[in-house]
Amino acid sequence: MLKRLFRKRGRYILNHITMRILLVEDEPKLASFIKKGFEHEAYEIHLAYDGQMGKSLFQNHTYDLLILDINLPVLNGFELCRLIREENKQVPILMLTALDSLDDKVTGFESGADDYLAKPFEFKELLLRARALTKRNLSLSDSGKTLLKIADLELNLQSKIVTRSGRRIDLTTREYALFEYLMLNRGRIISRVDISERVWELNFDTNTNVIDVYISYLRRKVDKEFSPKLIHTIVGMGYVLREG
Repeated sequence: MLKRLFRKRGRYILNHITMRILLVEDEPKLASFIKKGFEHEAYEIHLAYDGQMGKSLFQNHTYDLLILDINLPVLNGFELCRLIREENKQVPILMLTALDSLDDKVTGFESGADDYLAKPFEFKELLLRARALTKRNLSLSDSGKTLLKIADLELNLQSKIVTRSGRRIDLTTREYALFEYLMLNRGRIISRVDISERVWELNFDTNTNVIDVYISYLRRKVDKEFSPKLIHTIVGMGYVLREG
């Protein structure tokens, strides 16, 4: 599937997958208001009410946008933003907070935030900023490309042909779906939960090893006879496709 940005009835869809947002906000009424607003626009939104919960959700899912409050229990928004940036330089982060002084904004941006919106706010402005950040992120990634590469491994999104060192690699339908998802997110750690939801479209069953089995199939085909190895297991977090 060619990675494009689609607009349909107020929603943005990436590879036919609705944009996914993580909102970390400790005010339940405000969190519920924002969640309903984005769901009305057909976004998928996950809620966390403290920084530690937000960190856990981030490590177990892939998001297209993070919206972080600053005054959070357990782990504040600045600290959470810095921790996220250590793992992921690309995902857009919007700070949403009542702390609107210049010093607070500077601290937010230095922590790795891409945008800053002070409370109180109109949901329409939050929505517009969210769209701008996710669209910008797509323009900096693979939007419009038909050929994805990492080392000597290539995927043609139009023909669905996979090659490594010029040698064609044949994949089953499910292997291809998993491989394409890894390629589109190369360099990013993808959790088993996220693979289950995005590739299998299932609620994750902790008792199944089907994802590990298919990762093993892919390794056998794209890594076993080649160097360097590109599919890596990140213990306790998931898998990542990258060099080294």
